[in-house]
Amino acid sequence: MDTIHRFLFEDLDIRGALVRLGPAWRAMTAGRGYAPVVKELLGELAAVSTLIGNNLKTPGRLTFQVQGHGAVSLLVVDCDEQLRLRGAARAPAELASMPVPHLLGDGQLVLSLQTDSAQQPYQSYVPLEGETLAAIFEHYLAQSEQTPARLWLAADGEHACGLFLQKLPQADERDADGWNRVCQLAATVKPDELVLPAETLLGRLFPEETIRLFEARPVSYHSPRDETKVLEMLHSLGREELKSILAERGEIHIHDEIGNHEYRFGPELLGQLFPPPTLH
Repeated sequence: MDTIHRFLFEDLDIRGALVRLGPAWRAMTAGRGYAPVVKELLGELAAVSTLIGNNLKTPGRLTFQVQGHGAVSLLVVDCDEQLRLRGAARAPAELASMPVPHLLGDGQLVLSLQTDSAQQPYQSYVPLEGETLAAIFEHYLAQSEQTPARLWLAADGEHACGLFLQKLPQADERDADGWNRVCQLAATVKPDELVLPAETLLGRLFPEETIRLFEARPVSYHSPRDETKVLEMLHSLGREELKSILAERGEIHIHDEIGNHEYRFGPELLGQLFPPPTLH
């Protein structure tokens, strides 16, 4: 179920992709206690992050953050070149459904791309413009790709899915009405249809079009514990700072929000990170 399919309209200069997440999406949200409306938004972000992350050609990590001043103050999903996902949201445990602009408030969409060959990540920022998360990303793609693109996203507690279409440079020459026709047909898709197998869905939406469907790529949830990284961060704080925190609280507690992991350390941490000098 956790797959992404690229496809191409053979007679049109239009490409697309379909993503369907099931077990990976449920693993990402397990034990989080998110309200249904928050799950819906995070699932849509997971789907579109996979669609865009599928273009990573070299080892690296693509991260999307939706930062706003609404009740949902943060949505974050990242994806590596192997399509391994992780993500999280920051919102009240109980939150009623309301329009997306009210949920997010004013804010920005932040893209970060860290590749193994770059010393610093590439980052870009665009304002949150659109009535849906799909519309926000269509605005982002229009600015970054400078070619028309359309998105249809859907998510619930079980699945996170998306359909992506992009108009390529020769589309109008191949068929002046092709892009409009394909978009009108795609707009008839219902959220529960996005979970259908790729062959079934594409045949249902575009019965008169010739489509080449490429082999599916697997997608997975991957967010292992990384105590080494946590210890490196704590070491950077210095012995006296850690000693002060331990004296006040008795332990150091760190919650890894995106990985949903807990780390707890007691007074023995000082000896572990700052061993006494060895006498010769």
